[in-house]
Amino acid sequence: MALIGPSGRPVTSAAAQSAAQSAAKSEASAGPKSPHIKDSGLETFAADVLEASREVPVIVDFWAPWCGPCKQLGPALEKVVSEANGSVKLVKINIDENQEIARQLRIQSIPTVYAFKNGQPVDGFMGAIPESQIRAFVQTLGGAGGAHGGPDHAAEVLAAADEAFAAGDLGTAAQAYAHVLQDEPGHPKAVAGLARCYLKSGDVERAKATLQLVRPDGVGDEAIRALEAELKLREQASDVASDMADLLAKLQANPGDHQSRYDLALALDAKGDREAALDTLLDIVKRDRKWNDEAARKHLVTLFEAMGPTDPLTIAGRRKLSGILFS
Repeated sequence: MALIGPSGRPVTSAAAQSAAQSAAKSEASAGPKSPHIKDSGLETFAADVLEASREVPVIVDFWAPWCGPCKQLGPALEKVVSEANGSVKLVKINIDENQEIARQLRIQSIPTVYAFKNGQPVDGFMGAIPESQIRAFVQTLGGAGGAHGGPDHAAEVLAAADEAFAAGDLGTAAQAYAHVLQDEPGHPKAVAGLARCYLKSGDVERAKATLQLVRPDGVGDEAIRALEAELKLREQASDVASDMADLLAKLQANPGDHQSRYDLALALDAKGDREAALDTLLDIVKRDRKWNDEAARKHLVTLFEAMGPTDPLTIAGRRKLSGILFS
């Protein structure tokens, strides 16, 4: 990947070399600092991050002086990187001084942290996290080694990751997905798998940040679309009242209250009863398929996408929906 400079041309490591040397002199005069930590900007980003990440993983911390959580995360991140003793590097980007970098990398909130390897982002998170999680993040990046890679190796590791995820071993699954991403940055199934681990653990923001790491040709991958749909469902569920007893009472009093039935479907899905949620939405389509601009049908489609085309609930649900729509 490459950032675009003010002239409209890509900022390359060659063009950044003199700027990097100048920055290094400024840092040296500013006082002692870990050799594995440095500040950077648009002109030096290619050399400091993209090119440097071909030799060792580079963590990029996007921060601002006014950001409270940044003041908590920054020192902890610097401490752990310093202790890693060169297995990773840390580059700090003040977004107030480098708004163009933030725009091009779609930084939506701070602190945001990206990890780069071989010139591509491979992992990341948003917000201040405990030092123990920072340490695990750094160890995952710096601990992988050995000669490996290729489609067969990736497929084997992904299969093991999927198996660990299905067994509820999120830690092992996340490490395996991250392992693939270190070999093949932006791999859509590995990105989706790692993001799903974060989502399963309740870290929605980190799941969102991880999804942004997918390479351009993987945006339409089935696994990526499924997780995007799952995130959308999670956000919708958080906005609806979860008192199902109240919703059921409303429906008993007025069976034509489609909004309450729709809210009931969201509440059921939020509690993990997706099959009941599907049946409730299908009931709305059967009663009034045009209600609220076909909201029930559209939500069914989102559920089908989240589950994937081969899921038995998707197959059965699509069959029922087709039966209703074409009856």
